[in-house]
Amino acid sequence: MKRKLNLNKDNLQKNLSDKIILYSIIGVAILSIIIVAVLIYSNKVKEEVKSGTMSLEEMTNIIEDTQSASTQMGKTVNEAQNTNNSTNTSNTMNNVTNTSTNTSKTNTSAKSSNTVSNTTKQNTTTNAENTAKEENKEKTVELNFQKPVEGEVIKEYAQDNLVYSETLKEWVTHSGIDIKADKTTVVKSAEAGTVKSIKNDPRYGLTIVIDHGNNFQTVYSNLLTSEFVVEGEKVEKGQSIGTVGNTAVFEIADEPHLHFEILKDSLPVNPSEYIK
Repeated sequence: MKRKLNLNKDNLQKNLSDKIILYSIIGVAILSIIIVAVLIYSNKVKEEVKSGTMSLEEMTNIIEDTQSASTQMGKTVNEAQNTNNSTNTSNTMNNVTNTSTNTSKTNTSAKSSNTVSNTTKQNTTTNAENTAKEENKEKTVELNFQKPVEGEVIKEYAQDNLVYSETLKEWVTHSGIDIKADKTTVVKSAEAGTVKSIKNDPRYGLTIVIDHGNNFQTVYSNLLTSEFVVEGEKVEKGQSIGTVGNTAVFEIADEPHLHFEILKDSLPVNPSEYIK
């Protein structure tokens, strides 16, 4: 009995395996048929599209030809020629107008440039003339320097020769004159001008510089005070500007005096030749 059951079981398994193999073969065959059919249909569609498709360039040419034909439709040969001539004439007139306009603009610009150039030249000439007149007027002003303090000249101007310095104990140049005066003696401006500076010079002590124009300046050194004036102040000839002191380190061993210089073109000159 048991043996019979085993035989039936083997038969069932064999039949099931045969069915699976059969179904697999049938499925593969159907799939192959479908793939072949799709390939054939695809090639056919491509040929039909290729044969029936018009390129974009061909369509554009056809459209342009159609438009050209439509614009000329209903016109005679003479009318078409007249139309072309009118178009050419209009273009010519436009070109002439543009040329005239550009020529006019060029001429206007050139005239404007010439006018500005001439005006600039005139202004430059006028300014130069005015400057020359002012310089000549300034040069005609006569300067008469006076002694800033009354007293004896105890040390002369010496740029070309040397004088002996009691303080330095050596022979040195001297760019001004030393006028003997007691301390606190009032110092006066040698000529009208403008106070250029008030400073403590490391060599000549408290110093006032006055600008008189015409490239002349006067220098007042070895001062005790400068309380009568301020920088930038205009002073008259003979106006009090300070007092005599003893602040010049380079002349500390000398008697109380005023160290006085005259500068012309920023260079020292002999004050004795200019004092009247």
